Amino acid sequence: MNRISEIRRAAGVSQLALVEQLRWTQGRLSNYEAGRRVPGLAESRAIVDALNRLGAECTLDDVFPPEAVAQAA
Repeated sequence: MNRISEIRRAAGVSQLALVEQLRWTQGRLSNYEAGRRVPGLAESRAIVDALNRLGAECTLDDVFPPEAVAQAA
């Protein structure tokens, strides 16, 4: 489970703005947000970096919570 969409929306960032920052297709990001695909470490870092450049102020653990934290929530 990830929190890409939740953090993106809380920061007031559109999916299109994030896609443009990442230089990805909207389908790719949509698949990650919906959990249909799981991003690798490089992609996860790119997402966090792009979110921060767009004003989200988040960490890798914020966007991709460790399993123990995700299960406790």
